[in-house]
Amino acid sequence: MDLFTPAEWAAIFLSLRVALWCTIVVLPPAILTAWLLARAHFPGKILVDALVHLPLVIPPVVTGYLLLIVLGRKGPVGALLEDWFGIVVAFKWTGAVVASAVMAFPLAVRAIRVAIDAVDPAMEQAARSLGAGRIRAFLQVTLPLAAPGVVAGAVLAFARSLGEFGATITFVSNIPGETQTIPSAIYAYIQQPDGDAAALRLTAMAVVLSLLALVASEWLARRAHPVRFRRGRTGV
Repeated sequence: MDLFTPAEWAAIFLSLRVALWCTIVVLPPAILTAWLLARAHFPGKILVDALVHLPLVIPPVVTGYLLLIVLGRKGPVGALLEDWFGIVVAFKWTGAVVASAVMAFPLAVRAIRVAIDAVDPAMEQAARSLGAGRIRAFLQVTLPLAAPGVVAGAVLAFARSLGEFGATITFVSNIPGETQTIPSAIYAYIQQPDGDAAALRLTAMAVVLSLLALVASEWLARRAHPVRFRRGRTGV
């Protein structure tokens, strides 16, 4: 007997697909933004920092509604994307990626920024004194040393996408097989008189996936800095 129905499997696979693409989309701009906030000094930095973290404090439904206004088929950006490139994200699984990425972005930035702040700027200056440019010093010195923070940011983005509900359901609705992820499927099942069993199964799957993501994060962090973890165990 199958553990999940075809509709439940569809929600699980779609959630994994959306979470994977969300992580891929979020990481590059999150790394750049984290570096700018950690190292650069420019007018309006406090405002930029506030805007980056705004999705953490406003209701997710508001974020989803704003995305619908801007990226909907009649929105200023959404209309251009459809007319020029034939791209439609509202009420599509790609829109779920966008909504998840917006919600996950500040979490990834925070994790990566803390890691970059922990890197001694003197090491970057030493690399630059040896002829490395700013970009090369970042790629070869700062980024490797901040690797655990990047891993943590990636896992946070992945896990946040798996649990995203408010912005996603507002922006792309709850269409089975197209935009119905695990959280929206659970919401749909608990509205049905006989849906408790299906909701419980998907809840258990969500817990398992999140736990696996955390275990993978710890394993990757240890792989990135094995010496640091060996010292932590030996007390050296």
